[in-house]
Order: sequence, then C-alpha cells, then structure tokens
Amino acid sequence: MPSPMQRSLDRFMLSLSRRQLLALMGSGFLTSSLASKAWAFGDSARWVPAMAQHSGKWEARRSAMRRFSYEIQRRTATEVVLEPIPVPPESPRLFEFPFLYFGGQGAFMPLSQAARQNLRRYLEFGGFILADANEDSPLEGGLGLGEGGFADSFRREISLILPQAPLALLDVEHVVFKSFYMLSSAAGRSGVSASLEACFLGTRAAVLLAPHDLLGVFARDSAGRFEYPVVPGGEKQREMAVRLAINIVTYALCLDYKDDAAHLPALMRRRR
Repeated sequence: MPSPMQRSLDRFMLSLSRRQLLALMGSGFLTSSLASKAWAFGDSARWVPAMAQHSGKWEARRSAMRRFSYEIQRRTATEVVLEPIPVPPESPRLFEFPFLYFGGQGAFMPLSQAARQNLRRYLEFGGFILADANEDSPLEGGLGLGEGGFADSFRREISLILPQAPLALLDVEHVVFKSFYMLSSAAGRSGVSASLEACFLGTRAAVLLAPHDLLGVFARDSAGRFEYPVVPGGEKQREMAVRLAINIVTYALCLDYKDDAAHLPALMRRRR
C-alpha cells in the first residue's frame, strides 16, 4: 500500500498538466525515478508550436507552421496557439513544450554537448520531437530527401542523443497511423518516402523523422496559394500528408494513447 507521502505526491502530480510536469523535471524538481510515471499523465491537449532553433535553416517552414496550427484548430477540438515559438535545444525553456518541431533545409552543424544532454533529458522525461527534412525533392532539382542534408544531420544527432534507441522504420500498424484519421502510409510533400522513422523509449515513439518535407504541404504564399508542389500525387497526396500531420500531433499530445483509445470523442467533435 502506498505511504501517505506517496499518495500526496501522486495527487500533486495528477493535478499538473504534462507541460507543467516537463517544466518541473527540467528544473530538477522531480527526479528521473519519477519520469516514467509522470509522462503517462496527459494534459489538456493544448498545441503550442515550438520550433528547434539550430545552426541550419531551421526557419524554412516557420510560416507553414502557422498554417499547420490553424489546420489543427480547424479540424480538431484542440486548443491552439498559432504563433511558432523558437527554442534553442540547450534552453531550459524546452521543458515548457511537450511537442518540439525540429526541421530544416540542408545539413546543420553538430549540436553542443549541452544541447544533446538537454534533448536527451527532455525525451526521457516525456517530450516528443518531430524531425522534418525540408529540402526540395529531386524533381525540383534539389538534393534527394533522405539522401543527405538535413535528414543525415538529424540521424547523426539522434544517434548520439539516444544511442540506446536507434531510428527504425515505423510500422504502418502503429497507433500514429490511426490516432485521428485511419491511414495506411506516411505521405509528405515529396514522394521520396512513404515511411516514417521512429525512436522508441519503452513502448512510446518519442522521436519521429519525416524525410519527405511534411510541413511543406501547408506552406502558402502571400496570396494564399500553396507555395510548393506535392509530388508525385498532387492534391490527394497533400490531403493525406495533412492528415498524417494531424495524427502525429494527436499522438504526441495524448501520451497515454492505447490502440483501443483511438478516436477520442473530445478530439472528434470537429473532425471534417
């Protein structure tokens, strides 16, 4: 039977949102021995778009992130903050955000040891990272996605941050593919890959890598027109990529997701 002190601690932790728990962990208030228990407590599914501020072209999809946040607001019942928030990987502020978008165009310089340690702690304490290669597709004359540039730089870093959890292809039966929409593949702006790569901590996919410019499908110019073509599948592929992005956010914000808990009623109220 739990002691009175343990019961009091449990009540305190249950009263906090996941964002508050991450902040306390990042400050060292909660010890790592409590981390596995703490991350299982979800928050109110509030979406705050944090973007990792690294040495590469991390702002390539900043305006697209605003469009993405609007689409989350339009399609789900999630509370949304529209303006992206830049966060250096070594910053203590990282622990304020359960979801971190780590994107960019081209290769980037190695992260500092402080940044790697901070990201490791963030992930082990329940944080989630979506890495997204924003390079052009081969059809547009750029470097092939997944063949170098950002994707290779991120693979290098995550292998050092989580050496015990190597990236591997994510099975299409994983709950990410049915957390909101029922999907059978991982579409992005470029058809170079129909897969996601994932790092698992226990049973949780803590890191997802999209090597096909997932956020590029949201980018629009000042006139509201889509800024980049979606190849090779056009607008149908764009819609499938949008749905995948919504699924990833749903999974990341509902950290205690189970296979039999897909399509939570609160998130389905405004589904289109």
